[in-house]
Amino acid sequence: MQIDKDLRSIQEVRDLLKQAKQAAFNMLDFDQAKVDKIVASISKSIQQNAEKLAKSAVDETGFGNYQDKIIKNQFASKNVYEYIKDLKTVGIINRDNKNKTFNVAVPMGVVAGIIPSTNPTSTAIYKTLISVKARNAIVMSPHPAAQKCIMETVEIMRKAAENAGAPKGLISCMTQPTLEGTSALFKSEDTAIILATGGSAMVKAAYASGRPALGVGPGNVPAFIEKSADVGQAVNDIVAGKSFDYGVICASEQAAVVDRSVSEKARKEFVRHGGYFCSPEEKIKLEKLMVGYDYHVNPKIVGLAAPEIARRAGFQVPENTTVLIVNMDKVGREDPLSFEKLSPVLCYYDVANWLEGCERSIEILNYGGLGHTMAIHSKDNAIIEEFALFKPAFRIVVNSPATHGAIGYSTNLPAALTLGPGAMGGSSTSDNISPLHLINIKHVAYGIREVKSPLMQNARSRVDNSSTSTPRSTSADMMKDIENRVMDVLQKRNDNSNNTGKTNLSDSEIEEIINEVRNSK
Repeated sequence: MQIDKDLRSIQEVRDLLKQAKQAAFNMLDFDQAKVDKIVASISKSIQQNAEKLAKSAVDETGFGNYQDKIIKNQFASKNVYEYIKDLKTVGIINRDNKNKTFNVAVPMGVVAGIIPSTNPTSTAIYKTLISVKARNAIVMSPHPAAQKCIMETVEIMRKAAENAGAPKGLISCMTQPTLEGTSALFKSEDTAIILATGGSAMVKAAYASGRPALGVGPGNVPAFIEKSADVGQAVNDIVAGKSFDYGVICASEQAAVVDRSVSEKARKEFVRHGGYFCSPEEKIKLEKLMVGYDYHVNPKIVGLAAPEIARRAGFQVPENTTVLIVNMDKVGREDPLSFEKLSPVLCYYDVANWLEGCERSIEILNYGGLGHTMAIHSKDNAIIEEFALFKPAFRIVVNSPATHGAIGYSTNLPAALTLGPGAMGGSSTSDNISPLHLINIKHVAYGIREVKSPLMQNARSRVDNSSTSTPRSTSADMMKDIENRVMDVLQKRNDNSNNTGKTNLSDSEIEEIINEVRNSK
């Protein structure tokens, strides 16, 4: 009897989760050194295969260029590793002797890792490293259009991990990805947390699954060139970010917002760096090619080189063109290329001053990039701080390519390929996701302030307000004697079956005990 693909996919997910859950359980006894040995082995094996995996990704998906994907694989395996390798993720990870507390790391269990087609190998590497560093197992759901290169990546990591002592089943991937299978992965009680990277529908499904999830939103990233900026360097950075892997990283620049006083110079610099300014007629052709019926980007042009996009739109540009640039007046459906384009196509806005640049940047972020990333090129720290304080983006990259800065390649932000846009962007976090997001923290705290029961508070009150003629002053030792005597009386009373359940003393009884102790002194 032939079993339908959706049922085979669901059964495979159940089998993988069972193995992963056992592997995660086995990892509970691993110390930090053993965990770090496994993570280091995975990192080393991928660095040795970064070029091969990059070529596999481009050959299978057609997205981006393999030279940049080599860099992304190296970033995911080396830079991310360097960032996480010294993190404490096992046992007691923090002590505060002054406040008498300490924290203990507790792994979550099984991570469900959703792997997109735009950054398939690098995302699989990154999610595996941060999951294993946190002593979790990971089961990946690959995008069907990138299944082969993702499986190849997973197999390299699995062998490296097991050779370093990892339990079998710690790292795995669905071989029969379907929507039904991925849904089963999302909703299973054996899934501890979902790391969702993909389209908006996929991320929403992760949050709707009923399981904990960390998802990312789209990035519609503005890059503002303020009049005090080094314009040549700013343009270099924007072109470097926008053209990197043909624009498929969600943090890549989508619009240049330029102070009019430096716009003429900026335009010359863009041309010098291989930018091509489209005519009004060519802009219309791009709109027809790139804008889908639902005002989202046409997936057939995602991750293509600028000259190829121009050819498909019906016009020619020089073969060394790095970025297609379109002059824009508005943001939104009236100027539809103002959305996230996932390709080397850049919007260009002239603005009168930094205040207008601020307003335009907010418009762009609100049109599909809320909470994600923006860049500012400026030497004016007051304006930079103004942008940081009031722009609705959780990564403000200063004087650097947004693409490289947001992920921590050209900045000291945490090295990561999953970037949270915060609550305003529909995510539960605004952070760059690290192993510390994949552990729970147990808090241990010693008592440092005494708390009196109502009975003892009553006794203290009677001492302070005693009507006897004995001296008012009561030492700490005397108060302790009173408390002990009260407890003795209660214990004897409770030991007597005729008084079982009576757990308090009357005011007169407490007064008698106070006088008895005082007189004994």
